[in-house]
Amino acid sequence: MGSVGQSWIEQSIFFVDFEGSRASGILEFGVVEVQRGQVVSARTRLCRAMGEVRAEDVAVHGLSAEALARHAPFSDEWSYFSSLRELGPLAAHYAGVENGLLKSVWPYPRNVPDFARPGERIVDWGPWVDTARLYEQLLPRFDSGRLESLVGAAGVQPDLDVLAAAHCPPERCRYHAALYDALAGAGLLCALARDPQIAGLSTMQLLALSTLDPRKRDALQQTELF
Repeated sequence: MGSVGQSWIEQSIFFVDFEGSRASGILEFGVVEVQRGQVVSARTRLCRAMGEVRAEDVAVHGLSAEALARHAPFSDEWSYFSSLRELGPLAAHYAGVENGLLKSVWPYPRNVPDFARPGERIVDWGPWVDTARLYEQLLPRFDSGRLESLVGAAGVQPDLDVLAAAHCPPERCRYHAALYDALAGAGLLCALARDPQIAGLSTMQLLALSTLDPRKRDALQQTELF
């Protein structure tokens, strides 16, 4: 794991999606492991609300504070999320949202590998693989970066239907359910792996293309060149 030239598809990447907000806390998580352009594992659970769950949010994700009261809080998952970050980079669709929610619970992980700089270590949940940024830059022909629109336009929905049937709880087999959305994003990542040119990128290059901040992106690419 981690030579500069190694293709990103050899590396485990953990696609993450959360339902909830900073006010309510994380109410549901979905995590999908992608390797070699395939989904290799998936996990989800509901989490007790830590604050107010607004009616307008319930209308979107379908999770009320009452229905979640018997579940353990998300903060119980520290060991699980720390161990994921040690094994590979985290990924999300518009990763700033997931990064912000994760950092609102734990500002930092343990000391973990920096997959943008092989051999280095870092105390950060990022850098993230971001499918919204990757499609924006690598496949700019799509009109919308919205997850549902992009899944449809990129032809990923049939694969998502199969994966969701296999992995999602039946009552959470829809958009705005954490594991379903994580599988949707993972499907977009798997679709990129089927393009030989994109599959040939290193993990470092994939992370650089996922970085919106041009200074950070340039710094990652400088490391790649020298």
